Amino acid sequence: MKRIIVFLTMLSCFVLAFAGAKHRYTLVIDAGHGGKDAGACAFGAKEKTINLNVALAFGRYVERYCPDVCVIYTRKTDVFVPLHERAAIANRNKADVFISIHTNAVASKRPIVGMETYTMGMRRSDEKLSAAMRENEVVLIEKDYRQHYAGYDPRSPESMMVFQIMNEQNMAKSVELASLIQRYTCATAKRQNKGVRQDAFLVLRETSMPACLVELGYITTRSDMNYLTNARNVDLMGKGIYQAFAAFKNGQQRSASIPVEEPVAEEKPAVVEELVVVEKPVVVEEPAVVEIPEVVKEPAVVEKPVVAEEPQKSKPMVNSSQQSAIVFKVQLFASKSLIKKGDARFRGLTDVDHYQEGGLWKYTVGSSENYDDINQLRRKVSAKFPQAFIIAFKGDEKIDVNKARHRVK
Repeated sequence: MKRIIVFLTMLSCFVLAFAGAKHRYTLVIDAGHGGKDAGACAFGAKEKTINLNVALAFGRYVERYCPDVCVIYTRKTDVFVPLHERAAIANRNKADVFISIHTNAVASKRPIVGMETYTMGMRRSDEKLSAAMRENEVVLIEKDYRQHYAGYDPRSPESMMVFQIMNEQNMAKSVELASLIQRYTCATAKRQNKGVRQDAFLVLRETSMPACLVELGYITTRSDMNYLTNARNVDLMGKGIYQAFAAFKNGQQRSASIPVEEPVAEEKPAVVEELVVVEKPVVVEEPAVVEIPEVVKEPAVVEKPVVAEEPQKSKPMVNSSQQSAIVFKVQLFASKSLIKKGDARFRGLTDVDHYQEGGLWKYTVGSSENYDDINQLRRKVSAKFPQAFIIAFKGDEKIDVNKARHRVK
């Protein structure tokens, strides 16, 4: 009997240890560029070196204060790692969070400084240059990149339209993570806060977990370059990103106790705007800054957020004659609050409908059982809403568009 009790006790310990190891929280830190890909270069400094130094500083803080976290680096030395492999590393290890560290650059005579953090999304299709298009050009030096990226051309705005968010839950979590990174790092490292933005980064496209890409500053501006290459500032940036990660993890695991210091209050007044989250690649009229709660942006002339009326139950998407039929609609965008009809954000469209899903209000135009008719409508409104896409309903239930088309056929 004693032997049996000892055996069962050891077996229980083994099972618990195995379960703990299996569910260990995993963070993947990606130092952008490396090896033959130097990234942006200016004033004798190289982006790949700045990225790696900050990534390692960030990782050291996590390893020191979060022993329950498994930290995985896409690279810890000056080596080249293809973009698709960086995402694959995160997916293979079932990472809970993916953070990519980069340094920005711009061909401008006017000095531009400050830090910004990106989530997966879209900018306007007519913007010829963006942070993502510059970062994505690294695929051109990869062997057989057309096979890995399905013919993607990083220099073509049209190619940017193929991007899709993996799922809405990851999108919302990614925005939350990005907002924390901006809040903590800009306060701790005294960086100018340029806000949270969205852009179509290849390295974020295939990640299946909350993910964001940090642009630490502008290497093409001498003052920013001097800041980014200073050892003390590198440590402060790493500490700020760690604080943000710890706060994000603590929010997901509220029972956990993670050392995290609150950032000091910024001297400039906070400008807090309403969150606008979209399901598909985002295109907005102003520079693609994702409006999120608690993200402090530099004072700027902005459109005052619409004060929504008291949320009401969304009206049915379909009438009684459509309860058993499959109908297609064109979705324009989504918002956290209900927007009044005639609002400027509808850009002149008057037949806008809406429904509520996942805590968001989603706005559509058109309703037809004929997919081709709705596709023509999508092309028509794409001049004003390039990010518009088609959704399908069977009665009040939203269903997969491809399955809906198959059923209709």
